Amino acid sequence: MKSKDFNRRKALARFGSLAAISTLVQQPSGAQNVSQQNTGPKLMGEPAGRLAPRQDLANTLEFEDASSRMLSPRVQAAIAGGDRSFFERITLRPRMMVSTMGMDLSVELFGEKIFAPIIVGPVARQQQYHPDGELATARGASAAKAIMVASSDSSFPIEKIAAEAKYGLWYQTFPEAGVDAAKAGIQQAVKAGCKAVCITVGAPFRSARRALSPAQLAQTPAAALNWGIIDQLRQGVGVPVLLKGVMTPEEADAAVNRGMQGIVVSNYGGILTPGMATSIEVLPSIVEAVAGRVPVLVDGGFRRGSDIFKALALGASAVMLGRPPMWGLAAYGADGVQSVVEMLQSEVGRDFGHCGTPTVKSVTRAHVKIHQV
Repeated sequence: MKSKDFNRRKALARFGSLAAISTLVQQPSGAQNVSQQNTGPKLMGEPAGRLAPRQDLANTLEFEDASSRMLSPRVQAAIAGGDRSFFERITLRPRMMVSTMGMDLSVELFGEKIFAPIIVGPVARQQQYHPDGELATARGASAAKAIMVASSDSSFPIEKIAAEAKYGLWYQTFPEAGVDAAKAGIQQAVKAGCKAVCITVGAPFRSARRALSPAQLAQTPAAALNWGIIDQLRQGVGVPVLLKGVMTPEEADAAVNRGMQGIVVSNYGGILTPGMATSIEVLPSIVEAVAGRVPVLVDGGFRRGSDIFKALALGASAVMLGRPPMWGLAAYGADGVQSVVEMLQSEVGRDFGHCGTPTVKSVTRAHVKIHQV
């Protein structure tokens, strides 16, 4: 084989999917800091002092390793890890004798058809991961034909983010910041072109209020969260409104009964309460409670296409990605975000083929098995 035709991805394909990056990466000794941001993961035989080419990375976990070379330990800690224990209890049930020709990963959400059931979820203050922050994320997500959700706690104004989000943009806000401030942010986002709004409940309070200026903080006391506040934020918005942070069937049912047009199952990466159930774990019970009345989305711990397939099989309409796009952003900017999303799109397409499911609607609970501990 000619050297110009050889790269790491082809090597992994040749030697099998069980090949692991841990044996191929030479870890530099000593802690990394911001002043050493040009030092990346070094593949064996690769010149020192640069990031591995992103097209040579084999999975999203390698993007996490790359991002750790670009960020200080304190910043990296905010997007590191994630509880994947329940994913390991779910296995796929392959079906070989089913034609998947003409495979279509698209899904319809709120009357709009999107390329695949993968959405780049909201992450606050992305400029701490890359100078272009949410602007680069919007460019990368759009290049991968994925909707992006912008946080009200963004590094850039929503208008600037919307200008870069050519494929689609949603907006996330926090009622804990105060009704007036949250309502004003929603109106501004819808005016800028956001097609849906996620009202996020139960998030860390500091994150909710960090977007406010000192003057706004002085005039906007913390709100005691209740359904009345949610109703105030939802009414008159003019675009679909989802409730994000739902973790029980009872709350999901109440949200739908009060007019919410979508549910996002989320426990914020498990950072709020030690021992909290994971989102994928409670997803089936929430899907059952909603009973098809509105779309149910989910986030939390998604790292592989098979994870996304498992969520679809358990009833999710789509998956929101949090940490993985930030790994791509930190290491490679907009191109990294695009690569992460497209990698997962390709992986989930592979799993569609292995399980004999040519469309999202053909994925059912029968395609997975949940194993007891």
